Amino acid sequence: MQKMTPPKPTRKAVACLLASMMLIGCASTQSVSQSAPVLYPNVAYKSMGEQAAKQHLNQCLAQAQASGLSPAENRNAAASGATKGAAVAGVTGAVTGLVLGRGNLNDALKYGAQSAVIGAAAGGTRGAMSEEKANPIFRQFVQRCAAERGLEVIGWQ
Repeated sequence: MQKMTPPKPTRKAVACLLASMMLIGCASTQSVSQSAPVLYPNVAYKSMGEQAAKQHLNQCLAQAQASGLSPAENRNAAASGATKGAAVAGVTGAVTGLVLGRGNLNDALKYGAQSAVIGAAAGGTRGAMSEEKANPIFRQFVQRCAAERGLEVIGWQ
């Protein structure tokens, strides 16, 4: 009985798989940066009207961003994940190459480089797929700005 070995994936297949994973990671229904404050229809809101209240709120959002604040904390997750993935996988690959290659330095470097590329792709995908976290300082800034205008933010949606 002959032992069957699975076929090795081609570079094109690996590239397609990685590209698909990145696209899946980038696709989301709504990010934190797209969420907006929800206003309670208090007396100030009713007296100025919905349009004016939204205009005041948009000014508060713009003022927060002009102050250097971002709605989301997780701004560079893909790049950070790629860097960490490359470092961890590169070192692991190099050590594995030394152990399995019986101390052959050339094999260790080859395995380390290959592992670093795979680790960078995996880490970048993981970073792109990670959830953004809302920046609490950004939200507090907007809520305080709205409160100074008589508006009450009851949540974010």
